[in-house]
Amino acid sequence: MSGNLQNKALFSQVVEMLQNARQHVLRTVNSTMVYTYFEIGRMIVEEEQNGKDRAEYGKQLLKGLSEQLTNEFGKGYSLRNLEQIRKFYLTYSISSTLMTNLNIQKTQTVSAELIHKNTQSPSAFSEKSETVSRIFKLTWSHYTFLMRIEDEKERRFYEIESEKYNWSVRELKRQYDSALYTRLALSRDKEGILKLSEKGQIIEKPKDIIKDPYILEFLGLPELHQYSESELEEEIINKLEHFLLELGHGFTFVARQNRITFDDKHFRIDLVFYNRVLKCFVLIDLKIGELKHQDLGQMQMYVNYYDREMRLEDENKTIGIVLCQNKSDLVVEYTLPENNEQIFASKYKTILPSREDLIQLISESK
Repeated sequence: MSGNLQNKALFSQVVEMLQNARQHVLRTVNSTMVYTYFEIGRMIVEEEQNGKDRAEYGKQLLKGLSEQLTNEFGKGYSLRNLEQIRKFYLTYSISSTLMTNLNIQKTQTVSAELIHKNTQSPSAFSEKSETVSRIFKLTWSHYTFLMRIEDEKERRFYEIESEKYNWSVRELKRQYDSALYTRLALSRDKEGILKLSEKGQIIEKPKDIIKDPYILEFLGLPELHQYSESELEEEIINKLEHFLLELGHGFTFVARQNRITFDDKHFRIDLVFYNRVLKCFVLIDLKIGELKHQDLGQMQMYVNYYDREMRLEDENKTIGIVLCQNKSDLVVEYTLPENNEQIFASKYKTILPSREDLIQLISESK
């Protein structure tokens, strides 16, 4: 019996090691290819600059190169793909953040050396691969999407967030379409916006986790559909993984319809979460229609209860968020104290507006 257990343990360890090695190889191959595309883009641009009529010469250059590469390597080197590779170099070679922080100039010959790896020792090859992986950490599909974002600060924000939280391309597109950067940037000063582009979303105080509005298009509820608060809650629970992504970093689910009792009266908090970054409970109440001052007062009671009865000594004060379809900023302003750091009211949208409409909506609410 003990021998079988030892064999199973050995098998599990070997499987884990092989899986980790496979993932490492995939990451290395991917980052090497992405950097190779960067180098190809550089060579194309430099060759174009040697042409007398750059526009016409560049067009013919890409067409001829596409035909030759397709004959040599097969599909993957269409004129459209080479234009993307060229754009990739132009986009990232002028990125001040990339040039300063990632030392591209010092490693521009890495991919060329990797191609001729037979002249290098295994240790040198490994070292070069690690250097490359520190420069470009995402897939080529990520970068083809990121290149569409013209503003460098916004593009860098989505790149950082994709790296930190392992966003798929689909999740990256969803976060961009929901104007995450804009929703966060509008609540920050110039220094705060700069931090978004340098470090991504940094959570240091309760307000840092708040969005207004929250975009809940993944629930599949039409904007004008008549639904109850319990139905809205049920859809959120059914799509809890998506809701956690929309809430942001560090959230874990604790309970739904959490009952609290005092003076023989029972109250139920719609949703209870815990934020591991801020080390505090986050209570969410769902409201259909216009926000009332009583809703904020009720949330204040819930927060007070959690602070006095549930919060541990080493935890921070509880945060309360009232999610509503509509609200008056003046009602919120005059209901809550001026130094409020615990109670927040945010609107939610159950459809994904266009980015232009969403930006206008956010601007009008400030």
